[in-house]
Amino acid sequence: MNFKEYEKPYIIAEIGANHNGDMELAKKMIDKAKECGADCVKFQSWSKDTIFSKKVYDENYFLGDDYRNRTDYTLESIVDKYHIGIEQHKKLKQYCDSIGIGFNSTPFSRDEVDLLVDDIKVPFVKVASMDLNNIPFLEYIANKKVPVVISTGLCGISEVADAVKTLNEHGCPEVILLHCVSIYPPEDNQVNLNNIDMLRQTFGCKIGYSDHTLGIIAPIMSLAKGICILEKHFTLDKNMEGWDHKISADPEELKIICKASKTGYKMLGSFVKNTNENQERREAFQRSIVAARPIKKGDIITETDLDYKRPGSGIPPKYYKFIVGKEAKRDLGYDEIIKMEDF
Repeated sequence: MNFKEYEKPYIIAEIGANHNGDMELAKKMIDKAKECGADCVKFQSWSKDTIFSKKVYDENYFLGDDYRNRTDYTLESIVDKYHIGIEQHKKLKQYCDSIGIGFNSTPFSRDEVDLLVDDIKVPFVKVASMDLNNIPFLEYIANKKVPVVISTGLCGISEVADAVKTLNEHGCPEVILLHCVSIYPPEDNQVNLNNIDMLRQTFGCKIGYSDHTLGIIAPIMSLAKGICILEKHFTLDKNMEGWDHKISADPEELKIICKASKTGYKMLGSFVKNTNENQERREAFQRSIVAARPIKKGDIITETDLDYKRPGSGIPPKYYKFIVGKEAKRDLGYDEIIKMEDF
């Protein structure tokens, strides 16, 4: 992959587990993401044994208050239901290839890294922020010699530094950091899009943004930071039962984000100050030095004799001191544009 900053960002529609274990729903989501303009759909590759320990299952920790006391909705049963098997991975990749949209997934174990990189041939590995400090896992991924896109949400700057160092030292060809706030959803004052600039300046990496906010304001604003990747959770219906539907973009929102990404980056322009207006337009809108009152031939011009009005075809206002104290060579009428030969 050739991710480019300050150009059109690579848009990832994060399906994650929003397919709810239904492969037909997954295909519908892929179709809709493609229709909306996303470059890639991303899933999550985990199983019951690769994401949570027995302690977490026993406590139903990640279910939330709405579901924790339901006997028909345990964390273990949901992980089993939402799990994507090896053949399902391959079929989803084939389906993405058939309609022309990128496929990727976030691995949570070494076996899943092998599946994605060696068998399915994903062009990059996306690492969740929960694994940013999982140094043995990062070493294993780096040795695959593919670009790594890694979210930074759960960790401090020293842990980000350790992750980048680990990936670089073990042969990762490129590290792309995603600014991310792992709260679902964060408050406005927690989004901190200026961290995009901070991460770029601190680590010299290309930077993207993984969004968990409600709505489209934050992802669209992130485009102004020159991000190379924009990742947004995606659902067909925010009211579906499941983990991430409520904080996900629906098709209409994703369509707006994708449209903004295709045009908004052009508005960034360059770091060189360009004057796009032609000379005729500039002269029409800028000002020239004019006579503030009638000036007689032989008068010594004072500052009070001068005014500054459109058009800008005469002497620019910045040269007024050059005119003050000079003798008028001819009579000048009120509002007349003063020329160099007039004094």
